[in-house]
Amino acid sequence: MKISTKGRYALRLLLDLAEHKEDGYIALKDIAERQEISKKYLEQIVGSLNRAEILRTNRGFQGGYMLAKSPDQYTVADILRITEGSLAPIACLEQEKNPCGRSKSCMTLGVWKGLNKVMIDYLEGITLQDILDKHQTADAVEYYI
Repeated sequence: MKISTKGRYALRLLLDLAEHKEDGYIALKDIAERQEISKKYLEQIVGSLNRAEILRTNRGFQGGYMLAKSPDQYTVADILRITEGSLAPIACLEQEKNPCGRSKSCMTLGVWKGLNKVMIDYLEGITLQDILDKHQTADAVEYYI
């Protein structure tokens, strides 16, 4: 699995909203400036996040975006599933029931299932709040399994 720019920027956008949650609704242009991301690109990402009901939106003067829930209720896995779709490392693990005709005899399937479990467990174990807290206590954000 390779995380796209859309996934990475969505995470940065949501972290910016979490970091500035006390400011109320945040204009997309302010996030774009702080994060050095094109406002046009953020508009595309916001569409996906809105459909997933991750954000609250307020239009007009004093309008903008804010998180619908507190930062400790959003995991990195949740965000990446919205922007990337499946987090599975191989196609045959993307569905609940493995559609591959070789799955019963595949010698490597266990390797990919193990990798998938480690990745999902890791990403589901990190919330936006965890990232903010870690950033406030250290210059470098590092997570270990």
